[in-house]
Amino acid sequence: MAASAQPLAPWQVYGGLEPPSLPSPAQLPPAPTDMQCYDFWDRYCMLPHIRQHSLGVARVATRLALLGRQAGLDVDVQTVRASALLHDIAKTYTIRHGGNHSQLGGAWMQQATGNPLLAMGIVHHVHWPWHVDVRAFFLPLAIIYGDKRVRHDTVVKLDERFEDLYSRYGSTQYVRDRLAESRQQSAMIEEAFGNLLGVDLHEDTFDSGRLVE
Repeated sequence: MAASAQPLAPWQVYGGLEPPSLPSPAQLPPAPTDMQCYDFWDRYCMLPHIRQHSLGVARVATRLALLGRQAGLDVDVQTVRASALLHDIAKTYTIRHGGNHSQLGGAWMQQATGNPLLAMGIVHHVHWPWHVDVRAFFLPLAIIYGDKRVRHDTVVKLDERFEDLYSRYGSTQYVRDRLAESRQQSAMIEEAFGNLLGVDLHEDTFDSGRLVE
């Protein structure tokens, strides 16, 4: 009998690509300010409820970035915050016209800002296709975690967020399976950030550590 096939590594499943090497934030163009992000919201006609959700995601991601910087990591807080504020920049367009909002939004913001790290957080805020290494990939994993902690405009625990996602989108078995995978991955990210930063993120309400807006 032939030996059973070995499971593929995540980056083999994802088109055979290995995880990218990320530049230091200091090597990249400066991140847009909050006001510049809000201008992008206006330019791309972001709906009000998506703006409120994006502020919530930025609240979570900013706190992670501040904790990361305090821990001595090479984290640019405003780049993380801007990526979070812009992670759903294409959502209004795709609601109206179809398409993949994470890929489209990432392409728009890469062109607009010239910052591939910021754009990476947008492209991968729905799913991370490689191994969970929060030290190596702090920004994109902070954005995906922030997105999975904010239901509409409120910070909630992962279980509450995914209950909402199941109720709104889980109409087929395929979607339910993908949501289950996302729930598992989000728990891994939460645990990894908690271990790295020395905090209990599961219980964190993210009420402190915000930048002045």
